[in-house]
Amino acid sequence: MNMAVQQTSFQKKSKSRVPYIPGSKQSIQNAQLLVSSGVPSFDHAIGGGIPVGTVVLIEEDKYGTYAKLLLKYFLAEGIVSGHSLIVASQDSDCENLVRELPAPVQLDDSVRTSDSDDKMTIAWRYQNMRVVQSSPTSTSFGHNYDLTKSLDAEILKAADVCYWTGCTGYGQSESRFTNPAYYDLLCTIHNKIEEGQFGVAASPEKRNILRTAVHSVGSPLWTEETHVSSYQQKSDLALFFYCLRSLIRSAYAVCVLTLPSHLFQETSIIKRLEHLCDASVRLESFAGSEKETNPVYKDYHGLFHINQLPAINTLMSHVPESFDLAFKLRRKRFLIEKLHLPPELQETTQREQDDLPSLASGICGVQTRSILDF
Repeated sequence: MNMAVQQTSFQKKSKSRVPYIPGSKQSIQNAQLLVSSGVPSFDHAIGGGIPVGTVVLIEEDKYGTYAKLLLKYFLAEGIVSGHSLIVASQDSDCENLVRELPAPVQLDDSVRTSDSDDKMTIAWRYQNMRVVQSSPTSTSFGHNYDLTKSLDAEILKAADVCYWTGCTGYGQSESRFTNPAYYDLLCTIHNKIEEGQFGVAASPEKRNILRTAVHSVGSPLWTEETHVSSYQQKSDLALFFYCLRSLIRSAYAVCVLTLPSHLFQETSIIKRLEHLCDASVRLESFAGSEKETNPVYKDYHGLFHINQLPAINTLMSHVPESFDLAFKLRRKRFLIEKLHLPPELQETTQREQDDLPSLASGICGVQTRSILDF
């Protein structure tokens, strides 16, 4: 009897394995399932990728150009990986947004040549400094995309894409929302999770991931009724973020939202929305500002600010190498790099010239005191 109990107690226990899903990988830090955003440098900055079951908030630049581009990368990566998509917007046509998705490319010599040219344009003492943007190799996570080419129409036709451009007729008798659009979108996401068996408790034959992209949420076009007060709009938006995070957390799904934060006069609501998401970043474009003509930022198109990073299966979120990040848009791709200042500026030269008289006066003062002391 004792031998039987002893054998049972020392029996090897099997660990539950994370199911393999195309287009995903398991994090080596916290064993969390990750998916790529479509931009390798973006994945590197936030800790290796977007954790499954999280909500990512992108605060738009002034004109919304670069935030919309990141959303296209996110959707293109989902189609190439075979994931299901939900595209929601009331500011632009969702079908046109999907038609403009960039096409994936393979690593070629042109990419290596462009990288080598970038190293020669900066000073030699900055060439060995580590750049945040991960080099695109054949074994890298995710895919690389060419902005000059669009996805093939046959690939888009075969993809599982659900479009949401407004209220689709879901009832709102028990809803706490003043704006019916938020409740309708939540119902659309919930029904997609149930029909596609993306829930954690579901047991499908083949597990897949649902990607949800919400463009420019909270913009004036999301509010049709003009009599709704500002307090009600903010309350609806906060409640929508809270319910959305609950839906995404209980499923094999990820969600990326873009928010025109520059349209909100009160910063308190922005901080609250950032807290209701798992990750939050902000894009500061140089277009239309004084920084556009500043020689310090001549190699970049804007700054990339990290407000919050996800802390899943860990007590501490990922700490990036540097918070001084900038982005630039090339003809074929979008890059996020560590901000490097030019080695020589007019201000530095002027400062060195200003220090010379003080140094000379100090030397003269020493000589004068030595003569008097003698």
